[in-house]
Amino acid sequence: MKKIVYVLFVLFIVVYFSNCEKNYDLCHSKSQWLKDYFAELKSGNYPNIYAISWWHEDFDNTYFKINSSKRSLKTYKELVSDDIFISSCSFVNKKLVPVSGKIYHSSFPCFSGTEDEVTSQRIEDFESLVEKEIAWAYFSNNWMDSLVFPKNSIDIILEKGKTPFIRLMFRSVFEQNQEDPKYKMKDILNGRYDAAIIAWANEAKNCSTNLLVEFGTEVNGVWFSWNGYYYGGGTCDEYGDPNYPDGPEIFRDSYRHIIDLCNQQGCDNITWFFHFDVNDAPEEWWNNPIYYYPGDDYIDWIGVSTYGPFQRGDDYIEPKEIINKAYKKMQNVSTLKPYAILEFGVTEL
Repeated sequence: MKKIVYVLFVLFIVVYFSNCEKNYDLCHSKSQWLKDYFAELKSGNYPNIYAISWWHEDFDNTYFKINSSKRSLKTYKELVSDDIFISSCSFVNKKLVPVSGKIYHSSFPCFSGTEDEVTSQRIEDFESLVEKEIAWAYFSNNWMDSLVFPKNSIDIILEKGKTPFIRLMFRSVFEQNQEDPKYKMKDILNGRYDAAIIAWANEAKNCSTNLLVEFGTEVNGVWFSWNGYYYGGGTCDEYGDPNYPDGPEIFRDSYRHIIDLCNQQGCDNITWFFHFDVNDAPEEWWNNPIYYYPGDDYIDWIGVSTYGPFQRGDDYIEPKEIINKAYKKMQNVSTLKPYAILEFGVTEL
């Protein structure tokens, strides 16, 4: 009898681990991914990461919401209860500053598929779920018909005692992996949108609060229309410096132009972020974040997206490998700025 039990046990082990190679769902979980991610984040190997922001939304058949299972929610709550994670932003001279030995805890708290339906209830719901407050609320300012300063959204976020984090999304449609039918980056450079940007900057200056802002979210991802692929990619002889890839250079100069216009209006209450994805898509030499970077004179923080699998069956990459890759890429962009994980998440595995 003992021999039979032993044989069955051995067979189980063999089948289990052979299946692990075919289907990681049997060998990984969202809960464990979270534990591994946070353990690596707190390992001491990434001293310049001072912020994290969970993407709390299910989209394209994903299960990214932190309450996608009781187990995942329980794990996240336990992890962010650590005192290292703080829920209030610190500013010096109107700029967000890192807090030594601490990490800002923040989120995109499911402001709908358009990413701009900001409500008090959505903020309250997320904080109630995770039993931890957020330092900033991350949302999109979609240009769509025209660029309009999101005063109502900012007022709602401020009423909840959070810092507004605005994603300036230069798009007229939500469909991805295509050139935008209306907005072209070169039109920023030729001044077509100067009046709108100046009006936006003046409202930002007068809104009596410090703001966090990024332009060109995940710029090295071809899913967004501001990626260099749509502006010449690696060609070097159709714009600007003949030794610099045109696609990234057009984005870089456009972002600089936006910041210059804001500064000219005396809009000094913005902390500017540069945001890329941990993976370059396409994986071409010119699509490296370093080519898109406006420079240390323009940018205050470096940010990155570090997602785990979006769907069951996607390749599983250990969180350690993801964070290590992201950190090296941020260091390649600048060693003089604080870093933030501006988006992270994983589906149920």
